[in-house]
Amino acid sequence: MRRFSFALFSKLPADQFRLTFSTMLTMARIALVPWIVIAMVKGYWQAAFVFFLIAAITDSLDGLLARMLKQKTFLGACLDPLADKILLIACFSTLACTDVLPFNVPYWFVLLVLSRELLVIVGFIGLYYTKQGMDVRPTRLGKATAALQMLFIGWLLLCYLYGWAPAKTYYVALYSITTLIIVSFVQYARIGLDSFKNGKVCL
Repeated sequence: MRRFSFALFSKLPADQFRLTFSTMLTMARIALVPWIVIAMVKGYWQAAFVFFLIAAITDSLDGLLARMLKQKTFLGACLDPLADKILLIACFSTLACTDVLPFNVPYWFVLLVLSRELLVIVGFIGLYYTKQGMDVRPTRLGKATAALQMLFIGWLLLCYLYGWAPAKTYYVALYSITTLIIVSFVQYARIGLDSFKNGKVCL
């Protein structure tokens, strides 16, 4: 078994690990996650929505600023998808435990989201151990899936805030996003296999 080594990271230029403004926005998104979860657990839906909205805005800004200010780094490329995964899993897991409205996020949906993210992480680690090389890039489908999940969470928080329960809209959104997650799951499985040949992995 290959022993873990940080040799790969030592080969990267120091500026790939610098703390840029866009990276700080990403870190702020991670820092907001506990506050969003606490607000949801306490039933402070307005606060939860505001915190989540801020987190969603940082998700849009960090990548945009990184490109505009030419601040793309390996650290930022790794933290950005990680921040999204932490935010999505934490929010869906917490929403699965709520019972304010007639519906809540089903546990199987949380398991599906978690399985997809674990697939990506395992593929990332597997690529490191087999190729000693990583190229972190998101796919268009991955971006779309993450964006729709963010919108779904924001919409659910508004539903809880106003006691609004449009069940038909909820189930259409739930199963549409479920379909997208499954399709992207299959795509990532294929990319994971291809990655062992070309040394790249998409998050």
